[in-house]
Amino acid sequence: MEIITNILREHPELAVFLTLALGFAFGHIKIGTFKIGVVLGTLLAGVLIGQLNIEIPSIVKVIFFDLFLFATGYKVGPQFFQGLKKNAFPQLMLTLVICVSCLFISFGISKVLNYDLGTTAGLLAGAFSESTLIGTAAEAINKLPIDGIEKARLINNMPVSYAVTYLIGAISFVFFITTIAPKLLGIDLLEESAKLSQSLTGETEHEPGIQSAYQRWIIRAYQITNDKWIGLTIAEFEKINENLRLVIQRMRHNGELFEPTPDTIICNDDIMVIMAQHGIILDSLSSIGPEVLDEELLNFPLAHMDITVTNKNIAGKTIGDLGLQYGNGLMLDKVTRECQEIPFNRKTVLNRGDVLKVSGKMMHIENAAKEIGFLDRLSIETDIIFVGIGIVLGGLIGLLSVTVFGISITLSTSGGALVMGLVFGWLHSRTPMFGRIPEAALWIFDNVGLATFIGLVGLAAGPSFVSGLQEIGFSIILAGLIVAIVPHIIGLYFGKYILKMNPIILLGAQTGAGTSTIGLKAIQDVSASKFPVLGYTIPYALGNILLTSWGPILVSMMT
Repeated sequence: MEIITNILREHPELAVFLTLALGFAFGHIKIGTFKIGVVLGTLLAGVLIGQLNIEIPSIVKVIFFDLFLFATGYKVGPQFFQGLKKNAFPQLMLTLVICVSCLFISFGISKVLNYDLGTTAGLLAGAFSESTLIGTAAEAINKLPIDGIEKARLINNMPVSYAVTYLIGAISFVFFITTIAPKLLGIDLLEESAKLSQSLTGETEHEPGIQSAYQRWIIRAYQITNDKWIGLTIAEFEKINENLRLVIQRMRHNGELFEPTPDTIICNDDIMVIMAQHGIILDSLSSIGPEVLDEELLNFPLAHMDITVTNKNIAGKTIGDLGLQYGNGLMLDKVTRECQEIPFNRKTVLNRGDVLKVSGKMMHIENAAKEIGFLDRLSIETDIIFVGIGIVLGGLIGLLSVTVFGISITLSTSGGALVMGLVFGWLHSRTPMFGRIPEAALWIFDNVGLATFIGLVGLAAGPSFVSGLQEIGFSIILAGLIVAIVPHIIGLYFGKYILKMNPIILLGAQTGAGTSTIGLKAIQDVSASKFPVLGYTIPYALGNILLTSWGPILVSMMT
Protein backbone atom coordinates (compact mmCIF):
# COMPACT_ATOMS: atom_id res chain seq x y z
CA MET A 1 0.00 0.00 0.00
CA GLU A 2 2.85 2.36 0.82
CA ILE A 3 4.36 1.76 -2.62
CA ILE A 4 1.06 2.65 -4.34
CA THR A 5 0.70 5.73 -2.14
CA ASN A 6 4.20 6.96 -3.01
CA ILE A 7 3.62 6.37 -6.73
CA LEU A 8 0.37 8.37 -6.72
CA ARG A 9 1.96 11.19 -4.72
CA GLU A 10 4.97 11.39 -7.04
CA HIS A 11 2.80 11.10 -10.15
CA PRO A 12 -0.49 12.86 -9.29
CA GLU A 13 -1.68 12.58 -12.90
CA LEU A 14 -2.15 8.85 -12.24
CA ALA A 15 -4.32 9.68 -9.25
CA VAL A 16 -6.50 11.88 -11.46
CA PHE A 17 -7.09 9.12 -14.02
CA LEU A 18 -7.65 6.54 -11.28
CA THR A 19 -10.27 8.86 -9.80
CA LEU A 20 -12.00 9.15 -13.17
CA ALA A 21 -11.95 5.39 -13.74
CA LEU A 22 -13.36 4.60 -10.30
CA GLY A 23 -15.82 7.50 -10.49
CA PHE A 24 -17.34 6.36 -13.78
CA ALA A 25 -17.47 2.81 -12.43
CA PHE A 26 -19.25 3.99 -9.26
CA GLY A 27 -21.59 6.01 -11.45
CA HIS A 28 -23.11 2.84 -12.92
CA ILE A 29 -24.15 1.53 -9.50
CA LYS A 30 -27.91 1.53 -8.89
CA ILE A 31 -29.68 1.66 -5.55
CA GLY A 32 -33.20 0.56 -6.42
CA THR A 33 -34.23 2.84 -9.28
CA PHE A 34 -31.68 5.50 -8.29
CA LYS A 35 -28.44 5.57 -10.26
CA ILE A 36 -25.47 7.14 -8.48
CA GLY A 37 -24.30 8.89 -11.65
CA VAL A 38 -20.90 10.10 -12.81
CA VAL A 39 -20.80 13.32 -10.78
CA LEU A 40 -21.45 11.78 -7.38
CA GLY A 41 -19.44 8.68 -8.28
CA THR A 42 -16.38 10.75 -9.17
CA LEU A 43 -16.73 12.85 -6.04
CA LEU A 44 -16.82 9.73 -3.88
CA ALA A 45 -13.83 8.27 -5.74
CA GLY A 46 -11.93 11.52 -5.24
CA VAL A 47 -12.71 11.54 -1.52
CA LEU A 48 -11.60 7.91 -1.24
CA ILE A 49 -8.28 8.41 -3.05
CA GLY A 50 -7.87 11.79 -1.36
CA GLN A 51 -7.29 10.00 1.94
CA LEU A 52 -3.74 9.47 0.64
CA ASN A 53 -3.05 13.23 0.79
CA ILE A 54 -2.33 13.72 -2.91
CA GLU A 55 -1.75 17.30 -4.04
CA ILE A 56 -2.94 18.40 -7.49
CA PRO A 57 -2.18 21.90 -8.86
CA SER A 58 -5.38 23.96 -8.64
CA ILE A 59 -4.98 25.25 -12.23
CA VAL A 60 -5.87 21.76 -13.52
CA LYS A 61 -9.24 21.98 -11.82
CA VAL A 62 -9.96 25.42 -13.32
CA ILE A 63 -9.07 24.32 -16.87
CA PHE A 64 -11.46 21.37 -16.86
CA PHE A 65 -14.16 23.43 -15.15
CA ASP A 66 -13.96 26.13 -17.82
CA LEU A 67 -14.21 23.51 -20.59
CA PHE A 68 -17.30 22.06 -18.93
CA LEU A 69 -19.01 25.44 -18.48
CA PHE A 70 -18.29 26.52 -22.05
CA ALA A 71 -19.73 23.22 -23.32
CA THR A 72 -22.82 23.65 -21.13
CA GLY A 73 -23.43 27.13 -22.51
CA TYR A 74 -22.75 25.96 -26.06
CA LYS A 75 -25.44 23.26 -25.79
CA VAL A 76 -28.18 25.45 -24.36
CA GLY A 77 -27.30 28.77 -26.03
CA PRO A 78 -29.73 28.50 -28.98
CA GLN A 79 -32.65 27.58 -26.72
CA PHE A 80 -31.74 30.18 -24.10
CA PHE A 81 -31.97 33.06 -26.56
CA GLN A 82 -35.02 31.48 -28.17
CA GLY A 83 -36.52 31.39 -24.68
CA LEU A 84 -36.21 35.16 -24.34
CA LYS A 85 -39.08 35.49 -26.78
CA LYS A 86 -42.59 36.21 -25.54
CA ASN A 87 -44.00 32.70 -25.94
CA ALA A 88 -41.46 31.34 -23.45
CA PHE A 89 -42.40 33.82 -20.72
CA PRO A 90 -44.19 31.27 -18.46
CA GLN A 91 -41.21 28.91 -18.46
CA LEU A 92 -38.78 31.74 -17.79
CA MET A 93 -40.87 33.05 -14.90
CA LEU A 94 -41.25 29.58 -13.39
CA THR A 95 -37.48 29.06 -13.51
CA LEU A 96 -36.84 32.43 -11.92
CA VAL A 97 -39.26 31.70 -9.06
CA ILE A 98 -37.77 28.26 -8.35
CA CYS A 99 -34.14 29.37 -8.53
CA VAL A 100 -34.64 32.50 -6.39
CA SER A 101 -36.60 30.44 -3.87
CA CYS A 102 -33.83 27.86 -3.50
CA LEU A 103 -31.25 30.63 -2.99
CA PHE A 104 -33.12 32.29 -0.13
CA ILE A 105 -34.30 29.02 1.43
CA SER A 106 -30.75 27.67 1.58
CA PHE A 107 -29.54 31.01 2.99
CA GLY A 108 -32.29 31.02 5.65
CA ILE A 109 -31.70 27.39 6.72
CA SER A 110 -27.98 28.00 6.98
CA LYS A 111 -28.55 30.98 9.26
CA VAL A 112 -30.86 28.93 11.48
CA LEU A 113 -28.47 25.96 11.64
CA ASN A 114 -25.37 28.17 11.81
CA TYR A 115 -23.68 26.69 8.74
CA ASP A 116 -20.58 28.37 7.31
CA LEU A 117 -20.63 29.61 3.72
CA GLY A 118 -18.74 26.57 2.38
CA THR A 119 -21.32 24.19 3.83
CA THR A 120 -24.14 26.42 2.54
CA ALA A 121 -22.76 26.48 -0.99
CA GLY A 122 -22.40 22.69 -0.97
CA LEU A 123 -25.94 22.37 0.40
CA LEU A 124 -27.44 24.38 -2.44
CA ALA A 125 -25.25 22.76 -5.10
CA GLY A 126 -26.13 19.26 -3.94
CA ALA A 127 -29.85 19.76 -3.32
CA PHE A 128 -30.26 21.22 -6.82
CA SER A 129 -27.76 18.94 -8.59
CA GLU A 130 -25.76 21.95 -9.76
CA SER A 131 -22.12 21.08 -9.20
CA THR A 132 -20.95 24.16 -11.13
CA LEU A 133 -22.02 26.22 -8.14
CA ILE A 134 -19.17 24.63 -6.16
CA GLY A 135 -16.69 26.05 -8.65
CA THR A 136 -18.03 29.59 -8.73
CA ALA A 137 -18.44 29.64 -4.93
CA ALA A 138 -14.88 28.38 -4.46
CA GLU A 139 -13.55 31.15 -6.69
CA ALA A 140 -15.48 33.71 -4.65
CA ILE A 141 -14.17 32.27 -1.36
CA ASN A 142 -10.60 32.46 -2.65
CA LYS A 143 -11.07 36.21 -3.11
CA LEU A 144 -12.21 36.79 0.47
CA PRO A 145 -9.83 38.73 2.79
CA ILE A 146 -9.26 35.76 5.12
CA ASP A 147 -6.23 33.57 5.79
CA GLY A 148 -5.41 30.57 3.62
CA ILE A 149 -6.21 27.97 6.27
CA GLU A 150 -9.75 29.29 6.70
CA LYS A 151 -10.23 29.43 2.93
CA ALA A 152 -9.15 25.80 2.63
CA ARG A 153 -11.53 24.77 5.44
CA LEU A 154 -14.50 26.51 3.82
CA ILE A 155 -13.74 25.13 0.38
CA ASN A 156 -13.27 21.59 1.75
CA ASN A 157 -16.63 21.78 3.52
CA MET A 158 -18.42 22.19 0.18
CA PRO A 159 -17.95 18.65 -1.16
CA VAL A 160 -18.88 17.24 2.25
CA SER A 161 -22.34 18.83 2.28
CA TYR A 162 -22.63 18.41 -1.51
CA ALA A 163 -22.13 14.63 -1.35
CA VAL A 164 -24.82 14.18 1.30
CA THR A 165 -27.38 16.59 -0.14
CA TYR A 166 -26.87 15.39 -3.73
CA LEU A 167 -28.07 11.94 -2.70
CA ILE A 168 -30.92 13.35 -0.64
CA GLY A 169 -31.86 15.92 -3.30
CA ALA A 170 -31.77 13.56 -6.29
CA ILE A 171 -33.76 10.79 -4.64
CA SER A 172 -36.34 13.06 -3.02
CA PHE A 173 -36.84 15.15 -6.16
CA VAL A 174 -37.45 12.09 -8.35
CA PHE A 175 -39.98 10.83 -5.82
CA PHE A 176 -41.60 14.25 -5.59
CA ILE A 177 -41.86 14.92 -9.34
CA THR A 178 -43.22 11.46 -10.20
CA THR A 179 -45.44 10.76 -7.19
CA ILE A 180 -46.22 13.79 -5.02
CA ALA A 181 -46.41 16.52 -7.68
CA PRO A 182 -49.08 14.77 -9.82
CA LYS A 183 -51.22 14.31 -6.68
CA LEU A 184 -50.81 17.98 -5.77
CA LEU A 185 -51.89 18.88 -9.30
CA GLY A 186 -54.75 16.38 -9.15
CA ILE A 187 -53.80 14.61 -12.38
CA ASP A 188 -53.07 11.14 -13.70
CA LEU A 189 -49.79 11.33 -15.60
CA LEU A 190 -50.69 8.75 -18.22
CA GLU A 191 -54.09 10.31 -18.97
CA GLU A 192 -52.67 13.84 -19.06
CA SER A 193 -49.85 12.76 -21.39
CA ALA A 194 -52.35 11.09 -23.72
CA LYS A 195 -54.45 14.29 -23.79
CA LEU A 196 -51.41 16.43 -24.61
CA SER A 197 -50.28 14.03 -27.32
CA GLN A 198 -53.74 14.03 -28.86
CA SER A 199 -53.97 17.83 -28.82
CA LEU A 200 -50.50 18.34 -30.33
CA THR A 201 -50.32 15.48 -32.80
CA GLY A 202 -53.78 14.03 -33.14
CA GLU A 203 -52.24 10.70 -32.20
CA THR A 204 -51.70 8.66 -29.05
CA GLU A 205 -48.08 8.42 -27.95
CA HIS A 206 -46.65 4.96 -27.36
CA GLU A 207 -44.26 3.90 -24.64
CA PRO A 208 -40.53 3.74 -25.51
CA GLY A 209 -39.64 0.87 -27.81
CA ILE A 210 -43.17 0.66 -29.26
CA GLN A 211 -44.38 2.59 -32.28
CA SER A 212 -47.31 2.57 -34.63
CA ALA A 213 -47.27 -0.11 -37.32
CA TYR A 214 -48.37 2.58 -39.76
CA GLN A 215 -45.45 4.04 -41.74
CA ARG A 216 -45.97 7.37 -43.47
CA TRP A 217 -43.27 6.75 -46.08
CA ILE A 218 -42.71 3.58 -48.07
CA ILE A 219 -40.57 2.67 -51.10
CA ARG A 220 -41.91 0.32 -53.78
CA ALA A 221 -41.04 -0.71 -57.34
CA TYR A 222 -43.75 -0.72 -60.07
CA GLN A 223 -43.69 -1.79 -63.69
CA ILE A 224 -45.50 0.67 -65.97
CA THR A 225 -48.16 -1.08 -68.06
CA ASN A 226 -51.02 1.44 -68.03
CA ASP A 227 -51.15 3.65 -71.12
CA LYS A 228 -52.32 6.54 -68.89
CA TRP A 229 -48.78 7.07 -67.58
CA ILE A 230 -46.77 6.23 -70.68
CA GLY A 231 -45.30 9.34 -72.33
CA LEU A 232 -45.40 11.51 -69.19
CA THR A 233 -42.21 13.08 -67.91
CA ILE A 234 -41.02 12.32 -64.38
CA ALA A 235 -41.95 15.87 -63.33
CA GLU A 236 -45.49 15.39 -64.62
CA PHE A 237 -45.84 12.00 -62.96
CA GLU A 238 -44.69 13.35 -59.57
CA LYS A 239 -47.54 15.87 -59.66
CA ILE A 240 -50.38 13.40 -60.05
CA ASN A 241 -51.54 14.43 -56.58
CA GLU A 242 -50.99 18.05 -55.55
CA ASN A 243 -51.69 17.38 -51.87
CA LEU A 244 -49.53 14.30 -51.35
CA ARG A 245 -45.90 14.12 -52.40
CA LEU A 246 -44.06 11.36 -54.18
CA VAL A 247 -40.69 11.08 -55.86
CA ILE A 248 -39.13 8.73 -58.39
CA GLN A 249 -35.84 7.53 -56.97
CA ARG A 250 -34.54 5.18 -59.71
CA MET A 251 -35.65 3.52 -62.94
CA ARG A 252 -34.93 0.48 -65.05
CA HIS A 253 -35.37 0.95 -68.81
CA ASN A 254 -34.78 -1.92 -71.23
CA GLY A 255 -33.01 -3.78 -68.43
CA GLU A 256 -30.62 -0.91 -67.63
CA LEU A 257 -30.57 0.98 -64.31
CA PHE A 258 -30.32 4.77 -64.40
CA GLU A 259 -31.07 7.89 -62.36
CA PRO A 260 -34.00 9.79 -63.90
CA THR A 261 -34.20 13.57 -64.35
CA PRO A 262 -37.39 15.66 -64.29
CA ASP A 263 -37.44 15.54 -68.10
CA THR A 264 -37.10 11.74 -68.37
CA ILE A 265 -40.02 10.26 -70.35
CA ILE A 266 -41.78 7.19 -68.97
CA CYS A 267 -41.97 4.28 -71.40
CA ASN A 268 -43.93 1.04 -71.46
CA ASP A 269 -42.55 -1.67 -69.15
CA ASP A 270 -40.22 0.77 -67.34
CA ILE A 271 -39.78 -0.14 -63.69
CA MET A 272 -39.79 2.80 -61.31
CA VAL A 273 -38.77 2.99 -57.64
CA ILE A 274 -41.33 5.26 -56.01
CA MET A 275 -41.02 6.77 -52.55
CA ALA A 276 -44.37 8.10 -51.49
CA GLN A 277 -46.75 8.60 -48.64
CA HIS A 278 -48.89 5.62 -47.82
CA GLY A 279 -52.06 7.19 -49.19
CA ILE A 280 -50.60 7.67 -52.65
CA ILE A 281 -49.40 4.08 -52.84
CA LEU A 282 -52.86 2.80 -51.98
CA ASP A 283 -55.05 5.31 -53.83
CA SER A 284 -53.13 6.68 -56.79
CA LEU A 285 -50.57 4.09 -57.82
CA SER A 286 -52.67 0.94 -57.87
CA SER A 287 -53.44 1.46 -61.57
CA ILE A 288 -49.83 1.99 -62.68
CA GLY A 289 -49.08 -1.63 -63.15
CA PRO A 290 -47.90 -4.61 -61.16
CA GLU A 291 -45.63 -4.18 -58.16
CA VAL A 292 -42.35 -6.03 -58.69
CA LEU A 293 -39.56 -7.19 -56.44
CA ASP A 294 -36.38 -5.97 -58.11
CA GLU A 295 -33.71 -6.24 -55.45
CA GLU A 296 -30.98 -4.72 -57.59
CA LEU A 297 -33.15 -1.71 -58.41
CA LEU A 298 -34.29 -1.24 -54.83
CA ASN A 299 -30.76 -1.58 -53.46
CA PHE A 300 -29.53 2.00 -53.69
CA PRO A 301 -27.71 4.24 -51.20
CA LEU A 302 -29.65 6.64 -49.00
CA ALA A 303 -27.74 9.40 -47.21
CA HIS A 304 -28.43 10.07 -43.54
CA MET A 305 -27.42 13.63 -42.68
CA ASP A 306 -28.09 16.46 -40.24
CA ILE A 307 -29.47 19.84 -41.34
CA THR A 308 -29.32 22.66 -38.78
CA VAL A 309 -32.14 25.20 -39.13
CA THR A 310 -30.50 28.61 -39.61
CA ASN A 311 -32.83 30.36 -42.06
CA LYS A 312 -34.90 32.86 -40.07
CA ASN A 313 -37.75 32.36 -42.54
CA ILE A 314 -37.87 28.66 -41.63
CA ALA A 315 -37.90 29.20 -37.87
CA GLY A 316 -41.50 29.40 -36.69
CA LYS A 317 -42.80 27.17 -39.46
CA THR A 318 -44.16 23.69 -38.84
CA ILE A 319 -42.67 20.47 -40.11
CA GLY A 320 -45.72 20.11 -42.31
CA ASP A 321 -44.99 23.49 -43.95
CA LEU A 322 -41.39 22.48 -44.44
CA GLY A 323 -42.34 19.19 -46.07
CA LEU A 324 -44.55 20.89 -48.63
CA GLN A 325 -41.78 23.30 -49.63
CA TYR A 326 -38.56 21.31 -49.45
CA GLY A 327 -39.39 17.72 -48.57
CA ASN A 328 -39.43 16.06 -51.99
CA GLY A 329 -37.29 12.95 -51.89
CA LEU A 330 -36.55 13.28 -48.16
CA MET A 331 -37.65 11.44 -45.07
CA LEU A 332 -37.42 13.15 -41.69
CA ASP A 333 -36.14 10.67 -39.08
CA LYS A 334 -36.08 12.85 -35.95
CA VAL A 335 -35.61 16.36 -34.61
CA THR A 336 -33.17 17.26 -31.83
CA ARG A 337 -33.21 20.45 -29.83
CA GLU A 338 -30.38 21.22 -27.40
CA CYS A 339 -29.12 17.63 -27.81
CA GLN A 340 -32.52 16.29 -26.74
CA GLU A 341 -34.78 14.44 -29.17
CA ILE A 342 -38.20 16.08 -29.23
CA PRO A 343 -41.51 14.54 -30.30
CA PHE A 344 -42.37 15.73 -33.79
CA ASN A 345 -45.28 15.67 -36.21
CA ARG A 346 -46.65 17.90 -38.93
CA LYS A 347 -47.67 20.54 -36.34
CA THR A 348 -44.29 20.74 -34.57
CA VAL A 349 -42.90 24.30 -34.77
CA LEU A 350 -39.21 24.56 -35.62
CA ASN A 351 -36.71 26.87 -33.92
CA ARG A 352 -33.40 28.15 -35.21
CA GLY A 353 -30.73 25.75 -34.03
CA ASP A 354 -32.95 22.67 -34.31
CA VAL A 355 -31.22 19.74 -36.00
CA LEU A 356 -33.21 17.77 -38.57
CA LYS A 357 -31.97 14.24 -39.12
CA VAL A 358 -33.04 13.40 -42.67
CA SER A 359 -32.66 10.49 -45.07
CA GLY A 360 -32.74 10.55 -48.85
CA LYS A 361 -30.58 10.93 -51.90
CA MET A 362 -27.64 13.24 -51.35
CA MET A 363 -28.69 15.65 -54.09
CA HIS A 364 -32.13 16.07 -52.49
CA ILE A 365 -30.60 16.66 -49.06
CA GLU A 366 -28.19 19.24 -50.48
CA ASN A 367 -30.99 21.08 -52.29
CA ALA A 368 -33.12 21.21 -49.14
CA ALA A 369 -30.16 22.33 -47.00
CA LYS A 370 -29.59 25.35 -49.25
CA GLU A 371 -32.97 26.72 -48.13
CA ILE A 372 -33.27 25.34 -44.59
CA GLY A 373 -29.82 25.95 -43.17
CA PHE A 374 -26.50 24.23 -42.75
CA LEU A 375 -25.71 20.72 -43.94
CA ASP A 376 -23.51 18.96 -41.40
CA ARG A 377 -21.36 16.48 -43.28
CA LEU A 378 -20.55 14.67 -40.04
CA SER A 379 -16.97 15.88 -39.67
CA ILE A 380 -15.24 14.69 -36.51
CA GLU A 381 -13.13 17.85 -36.17
CA THR A 382 -13.68 20.34 -33.35
CA ASP A 383 -13.16 24.04 -33.96
CA ILE A 384 -10.61 24.57 -31.18
CA ILE A 385 -9.97 28.16 -32.33
CA PHE A 386 -13.63 28.86 -31.61
CA VAL A 387 -13.46 27.13 -28.20
CA GLY A 388 -10.23 28.81 -27.13
CA ILE A 389 -11.31 32.33 -28.12
CA GLY A 390 -14.69 31.80 -26.46
CA ILE A 391 -13.18 30.81 -23.12
CA VAL A 392 -10.62 33.65 -23.22
CA LEU A 393 -13.28 36.28 -23.98
CA GLY A 394 -15.52 34.79 -21.31
CA GLY A 395 -12.72 34.90 -18.77
CA LEU A 396 -12.05 38.57 -19.50
CA ILE A 397 -15.75 39.39 -19.09
CA GLY A 398 -15.80 37.38 -15.87
CA LEU A 399 -13.14 39.61 -14.35
CA LEU A 400 -15.58 42.54 -14.35
CA SER A 401 -17.65 43.17 -11.22
CA VAL A 402 -20.66 45.25 -10.23
CA THR A 403 -21.93 46.32 -6.82
CA VAL A 404 -25.62 45.76 -6.03
CA PHE A 405 -26.99 46.84 -2.64
CA GLY A 406 -23.46 46.88 -1.30
CA ILE A 407 -22.75 43.35 -2.56
CA SER A 408 -19.90 43.00 -5.06
CA ILE A 409 -20.96 40.54 -7.75
CA THR A 410 -18.63 39.06 -10.35
CA LEU A 411 -19.10 36.22 -12.79
CA SER A 412 -15.51 35.01 -12.27
CA THR A 413 -13.55 33.58 -15.21
CA SER A 414 -15.54 30.35 -15.05
CA GLY A 415 -18.89 32.14 -15.04
CA GLY A 416 -17.66 34.16 -18.00
CA ALA A 417 -16.89 30.90 -19.83
CA LEU A 418 -20.51 29.86 -19.34
CA VAL A 419 -21.82 33.19 -20.68
CA MET A 420 -19.60 33.08 -23.76
CA GLY A 421 -20.57 29.45 -24.26
CA LEU A 422 -24.17 30.64 -24.48
CA VAL A 423 -23.27 33.38 -26.95
CA PHE A 424 -21.00 31.19 -29.07
CA GLY A 425 -23.51 28.33 -29.05
CA TRP A 426 -26.14 30.75 -30.30
CA LEU A 427 -23.76 32.12 -32.96
CA HIS A 428 -22.98 28.61 -34.14
CA SER A 429 -26.69 27.84 -34.52
CA ARG A 430 -26.97 30.90 -36.80
CA THR A 431 -23.74 30.37 -38.73
CA PRO A 432 -22.83 26.69 -38.25
CA MET A 433 -20.07 26.75 -40.86
CA PHE A 434 -17.76 27.71 -37.98
CA GLY A 435 -17.66 26.75 -34.33
CA ARG A 436 -18.55 23.08 -34.77
CA ILE A 437 -18.16 20.80 -31.76
CA PRO A 438 -19.22 17.23 -32.63
CA GLU A 439 -21.42 15.43 -30.12
CA ALA A 440 -18.58 13.11 -29.11
CA ALA A 441 -16.24 16.04 -28.35
CA LEU A 442 -19.05 17.87 -26.58
CA TRP A 443 -19.59 14.77 -24.45
CA ILE A 444 -15.91 14.82 -23.46
CA PHE A 445 -15.97 18.53 -22.56
CA ASP A 446 -19.24 18.13 -20.71
CA ASN A 447 -18.85 14.84 -18.85
CA VAL A 448 -15.09 14.44 -18.48
CA GLY A 449 -14.62 18.16 -17.83
CA LEU A 450 -17.12 18.15 -14.97
CA ALA A 451 -16.05 14.74 -13.65
CA THR A 452 -12.40 15.80 -13.52
CA PHE A 453 -13.27 19.01 -11.72
CA ILE A 454 -15.45 17.22 -9.18
CA GLY A 455 -12.88 14.46 -8.75
CA LEU A 456 -10.19 17.04 -7.96
CA VAL A 457 -12.52 18.69 -5.46
CA GLY A 458 -12.92 15.30 -3.80
CA LEU A 459 -9.17 14.67 -3.81
CA ALA A 460 -8.56 18.00 -2.05
CA ALA A 461 -11.34 17.42 0.47
CA GLY A 462 -10.49 13.78 1.15
CA PRO A 463 -8.28 14.19 4.22
CA SER A 464 -10.86 16.35 6.03
CA PHE A 465 -14.05 14.75 4.68
CA VAL A 466 -14.91 12.53 7.66
CA SER A 467 -14.13 15.17 10.27
CA GLY A 468 -16.09 17.73 8.25
CA LEU A 469 -19.16 15.49 8.13
CA GLN A 470 -18.95 14.99 11.88
CA GLU A 471 -18.72 18.75 12.37
CA ILE A 472 -21.76 19.49 10.20
CA GLY A 473 -23.91 16.77 11.76
CA PHE A 474 -27.01 14.93 10.57
CA SER A 475 -28.97 18.19 10.30
CA ILE A 476 -27.58 18.47 6.76
CA ILE A 477 -29.94 15.64 5.70
CA LEU A 478 -33.03 17.60 6.75
CA ALA A 479 -31.61 20.80 5.28
CA GLY A 480 -30.98 19.07 1.94
CA LEU A 481 -34.52 17.70 1.85
CA ILE A 482 -36.05 21.13 2.48
CA VAL A 483 -33.89 22.93 -0.09
CA ALA A 484 -34.52 20.22 -2.70
CA ILE A 485 -38.33 20.10 -2.37
CA VAL A 486 -39.80 23.36 -1.01
CA PRO A 487 -38.76 25.55 -4.00
CA HIS A 488 -40.42 23.03 -6.33
CA ILE A 489 -43.64 23.07 -4.31
CA ILE A 490 -43.66 26.85 -4.66
CA GLY A 491 -42.96 26.53 -8.39
CA LEU A 492 -45.64 23.89 -8.83
CA TYR A 493 -48.46 26.05 -7.48
CA PHE A 494 -47.08 29.16 -9.19
CA GLY A 495 -47.06 27.33 -12.53
CA LYS A 496 -50.55 25.88 -12.04
CA TYR A 497 -52.49 28.86 -10.67
CA ILE A 498 -50.55 31.92 -11.86
CA LEU A 499 -49.02 30.80 -15.15
CA LYS A 500 -51.80 28.31 -16.07
CA MET A 501 -49.28 25.87 -17.60
CA ASN A 502 -50.17 22.47 -18.99
CA PRO A 503 -49.37 19.93 -16.22
CA ILE A 504 -47.03 17.81 -18.35
CA ILE A 505 -45.14 20.84 -19.64
CA LEU A 506 -45.07 22.22 -16.08
CA LEU A 507 -43.48 19.07 -14.68
CA GLY A 508 -40.91 19.06 -17.47
CA ALA A 509 -40.14 22.71 -16.71
CA GLN A 510 -39.68 21.83 -13.02
CA THR A 511 -36.96 19.34 -13.93
CA GLY A 512 -35.30 21.90 -16.20
CA ALA A 513 -35.33 24.65 -13.58
CA GLY A 514 -33.77 22.18 -11.15
CA THR A 515 -31.20 21.16 -13.81
CA SER A 516 -32.21 17.55 -13.15
CA THR A 517 -31.77 15.30 -16.17
CA ILE A 518 -32.52 12.40 -13.83
CA GLY A 519 -35.85 14.02 -13.00
CA LEU A 520 -36.69 14.51 -16.68
CA LYS A 521 -35.97 10.88 -17.46
CA ALA A 522 -38.07 9.78 -14.47
CA ILE A 523 -41.11 11.87 -15.43
CA GLN A 524 -40.84 10.67 -19.04
CA ASP A 525 -40.73 7.06 -17.89
CA VAL A 526 -43.68 7.37 -15.50
CA SER A 527 -45.80 9.33 -17.99
CA ALA A 528 -44.70 7.07 -20.90
CA SER A 529 -44.18 10.25 -22.89
CA LYS A 530 -41.42 12.38 -24.41
CA PHE A 531 -43.52 15.54 -24.15
CA PRO A 532 -42.10 16.74 -20.78
CA VAL A 533 -38.95 17.66 -22.73
CA LEU A 534 -40.93 20.50 -24.37
CA GLY A 535 -40.93 22.25 -21.00
CA TYR A 536 -37.39 21.25 -20.08
CA THR A 537 -35.04 22.97 -22.51
CA ILE A 538 -35.61 26.67 -21.78
CA PRO A 539 -35.74 26.30 -17.95
CA TYR A 540 -32.65 24.09 -18.10
CA ALA A 541 -30.74 26.80 -19.96
CA LEU A 542 -31.77 29.58 -17.58
CA GLY A 543 -31.48 27.34 -14.51
CA ASN A 544 -27.85 26.54 -15.32
CA ILE A 545 -27.03 30.22 -15.60
CA LEU A 546 -28.85 31.32 -12.44
CA LEU A 547 -27.66 28.48 -10.22
CA THR A 548 -24.07 28.90 -11.40
CA SER A 549 -24.22 32.61 -10.65
CA TRP A 550 -25.65 31.93 -7.18
CA GLY A 551 -22.16 30.80 -6.05
CA PRO A 552 -20.57 34.23 -5.64
CA ILE A 553 -23.91 35.80 -4.69
CA LEU A 554 -24.40 33.31 -1.86
CA VAL A 555 -20.83 33.93 -0.65
CA SER A 556 -21.53 37.68 -0.65
CA MET A 557 -24.79 37.19 1.27
CA MET A 558 -23.08 35.03 3.90
CA THR A 559 -20.17 37.42 4.54
